[in-house]
Amino acid sequence: MRKALLMTLAMVLCASAAFASDDVAAAGAAVGPVAAWATAIGMGIAAGLCGIGQGLGLKAACEGTARNPEAGGKITVTLILGLAFIESLAIYALVVNLILLFVKPLGA
Repeated sequence: MRKALLMTLAMVLCASAAFASDDVAAAGAAVGPVAAWATAIGMGIAAGLCGIGQGLGLKAACEGTARNPEAGGKITVTLILGLAFIESLAIYALVVNLILLFVKPLGA
């Protein structure tokens, strides 16, 4: 829960940096580099936190299976479902970053 909150906060901060450049666009300067940096940082943070979450989930599943081998099947099903949910967070971050890049094209 805490990692999802941190990832959401990171995405909000990076998105606000990209959208805050509207005032600069009105003055005639290029918006592209700000949006590009915001999406790069946002995706890097999202991918890193999702990787940490998946690693911790796999660690807990391995420890649970080692302590109770009979429950290995149930633990594996829960692990795969949890990993899919964690990976969907990274895909959502990718979608948000692609929207930031292509709604405000680079240099436009």
